[in-house]
Order: sequence, then structure tokens, then C-alpha cells
Amino acid sequence: MKQTRVRPLIAMAAFGSLAALPAFAEAVTPIADVKRGQAVTVEGTVERILDEDEFRLEDASGRIDVYIGPNILPANTGDRVTVRGIVDDDSSREIYARQLVMPDGSVVTFDRRYD
Repeated sequence: MKQTRVRPLIAMAAFGSLAALPAFAEAVTPIADVKRGQAVTVEGTVERILDEDEFRLEDASGRIDVYIGPNILPANTGDRVTVRGIVDDDSSREIYARQLVMPDGSVVTFDRRYD
């Protein structure tokens, strides 16, 4: 019986899906230092839930709203999380999240989004 080599195909498929993600800053940026249009990684505490798909994140340097829509927020007020996303380049200062690292280290990727 001939054996099929599946692992390389799985690895290539996984790598291909990662390549489609935007490049986020490896270093954590203080919220006060984020700039419009920038891909960022920020860490902080969920200060307030604004809506089912938006929350306010706070670190020692400031606060910023984080939009995850049209998804349901998996975090709670008081959770310490890491957000990877893009800072809105329009008038409001908020982050459009692409990934949320939860307190337990699990990563939630937001595939459903408004562009």
C-alpha cells in the first residue's frame, strides 16, 4: 500500500494562512504611542465593555477603544488582554482588532470583520 505524505501539505496550508495575516508589531506599543493607520500590538485591562463588539482597553499610558465587530467579545471587564490590530486612520482613535490574546494565553482571531 502506498503511503501519502500529508504533513508537508498541512504545513504548507498552515503557513499560507498565516501569511495572509497582516504583520503586527512584535513589541508591545503603549496605548499613548499608537499612531493612526499603524499595525499594533497593545496590552492592557478591559476597562469597560461599550457594546457586544467593542470595549475600552487601558494601560498605564492611556485608554483606547477596541472594535472587534461583527463578533461577540469573549473577554470580561477586568481581564488583562493583548490586542493585535490596526489603528483607525479616520477621525476616531480606535483599534480594529484582528486578534485577542486572552488571560489564559489562548488566541481569538477575528475572521469576520468589516473592512
